[in-house]
Amino acid sequence: MSSPAQHHAVLRALGPAEVRAYLTAGSGLPGPRADLGLMTACADVAPPDLLLALADEADEYLRCCGTVGVGRLLAGAPDDPALERLLRQRAADPSWRVREAAAMALQRVGDADPAALRGLVAAWVEDTDPLVRRAAVAGVCEPRLLHDPATAAAALAACTAATAGLAALPATARRHPDVRTLRQALGYCWSVAVAADPAVGLPAFRAWEASTDPDVVWVVRENGRKARLARLLG
Repeated sequence: MSSPAQHHAVLRALGPAEVRAYLTAGSGLPGPRADLGLMTACADVAPPDLLLALADEADEYLRCCGTVGVGRLLAGAPDDPALERLLRQRAADPSWRVREAAAMALQRVGDADPAALRGLVAAWVEDTDPLVRRAAVAGVCEPRLLHDPATAAAALAACTAATAGLAALPATARRHPDVRTLRQALGYCWSVAVAADPAVGLPAFRAWEASTDPDVVWVVRENGRKARLARLLG
């Protein structure tokens, strides 16, 4: 795994075709892990038109690089509906790597403009697509973002809304892989959100402990196993 600083100067000096070749050669794929440092470096320095083109590439790694970069663009233009629409589409991408890149892009927005992130999360967590809801909670439940009290509150609100949405689904819908992906995210995101603000988060989390819904029971149990929450639960 490389660091972004290793790649910044090189990427700035390359043309679009050369950037694609450089990214592909350094991607780490096929393999168990994509190179996130190179992906981050591309998102840091690539020109906007190249990032948008990469976000539409058929190649998975190139699409990830562009998607993370869309977060940088959206942070600079949080009211741009085309950028928001593109990132929402990538949040529901068939590739799990691209979906992770969309969550990383949301976190870039949060680093630059916490209020803009909170607005995106509030909208996305009400989306009918469970993968978009998953991106909302995975994006905002990032410890570095939750030092801001308003964003910590937004993370708890997103977990609450997503869990309520999960519990409202009929049993037949819950077998869909996209719903299971949302449930998986809720299985750890609650612990991150609660740890950021235990005074508010613990009562919000404990309110779900009485549920008999099997998926909610699973979410509660999985979060209780996370060390950051287990300590708070005593």
